[in-house]
This record gives sequence, structure tokens and C-alpha cells, in this order.
Amino acid sequence: MNMEENENQEIAITVKDLKIVYRSLKTYSLKKSLLRLKKVEKQTFEAVKGVSFEVPKGQILGITGKNGSGKSTMLRALAGVFAPDAGYIDLHGNSVSLLAIGVGFNKALTGRENIMLSGMLLGFTEEFVRSKIDEIIEFSGVGKFIDMPVSTYSSGMFSKLAFSITAILETDIMLIDEVLSVGDVKFKKKSYQKMKSLISNKDRTVVIVSHSLSTLSELCDTILWMHEGEIKEIGEPKVVLEHYKEFMK
Repeated sequence: MNMEENENQEIAITVKDLKIVYRSLKTYSLKKSLLRLKKVEKQTFEAVKGVSFEVPKGQILGITGKNGSGKSTMLRALAGVFAPDAGYIDLHGNSVSLLAIGVGFNKALTGRENIMLSGMLLGFTEEFVRSKIDEIIEFSGVGKFIDMPVSTYSSGMFSKLAFSITAILETDIMLIDEVLSVGDVKFKKKSYQKMKSLISNKDRTVVIVSHSLSTLSELCDTILWMHEGEIKEIGEPKVVLEHYKEFMK
């Protein structure tokens, strides 16, 4: 989905020359550091390397690629978790939610408290979130655990609650990172059907990161294949996914 192709469409997401760099300290033993009289060196890793693309309003973009290709890093940058080291992201005034395991919850708080916190961080009023809280709890199926700290939750329960918050408190842009495969069979089916219902709304824009090629093929309008921090290919799902499968053999 390049920028020239989208000139006549309303754009929901613009990414231009996006670069995300991770930084860490190179460690030495104290003895070696003293002998060399050198400062601790910084190591950098360029996770996203000058990526550009646009997503028209109402479109579903699927992102795939092998582990370490920069998919989840880019998704978190779209959500504002990571700030660009270069380039920019423009969401054109749209509200955005990120659905990813381990993101957005305070584990010391209960499930109920996290619903309130998450909803208000998404920009919804306290009154609105309270009006939706019973629906979120019912959909999640966590039952009595809703008033226990989420630190006690299994990964499946955590995912169910996270999905339910994002699904019920609908935003203009939904960013989804490998969560439709988590949970029991019954919840997987329910969440998948809910997701299909949500993305059928042509005013909602969705970006899905997944290794499930069948899910991407069924749900997405366009596929973006990332490899080593760069876009290797972007285009029709059938074409891009076939090339990706051949590459991964």
C-alpha cells in the first residue's frame, strides 16, 4: 500500500521513513573496565529501518515476517509506546488501541481496576467506561477473578481481558499483536467472531501482526511483509503470502 496508490483515499495511518533504534550497554567486568580505563560502551540495534507506508481508513493491514523482523516494534510505535528515532507517524486525529500480551496493564491492580485505567488511557470518560464494564467482564469470562490482581492471572485470562477491553471500548484504529491465538478453544472462536464483526465496520482501521497466514489471508485487505527491519513486500494478500511461504521453506 504505497503512498501514490492512496492519493484519492482518506488516510488513517501515515508512516514515513520510520526508524526505531534499541540501545543497550555493553558490559565489561570491573577489572577489565579499570584496566582499559574506558567508559561503558553503548550498543545499538536498528529494529525498524526507514519504513514508509500508508493505511487508508477502513482498511485491514496484516503484518507478517519471521521473529525479530521488527513487526511488534513497529506496531508499538504506531501505538505511541516507542517514539521514532527518525521519521514520523501520523494517525490523522484517530483514537488508537493496542491489543498485545503484556502491554497496558498494571499487574498490581485488579482486573476491574485495569478496565477503568485502560479505558481512561484510551481517552474515554469514567462514566462511559463504567457503563461498559459489565459487558467487558461478561465477554472476558474471567468471572470472580475480575476483583483479583492481574498478577495472579494466567496468560489466557490476561489475554481474554485485554481483548475484551479493546473489543468493547471501540477505537478508530485497532492494533492487534498475536492475541487471537491465545485462550481456550471456546474463547478463540468467540474472539475471532467478535474481531470479524469489529473490522466489518468500514470506518474502523485495523493493523494485525500475526504468524497465522490463514488468519491474515481471511481478514486482511493488504499484507506487509517485514524482514530485518525493512519492508520486503507489500500488496495483495494472496501474492505476498505466497512469496513469504516460498521464502520460509
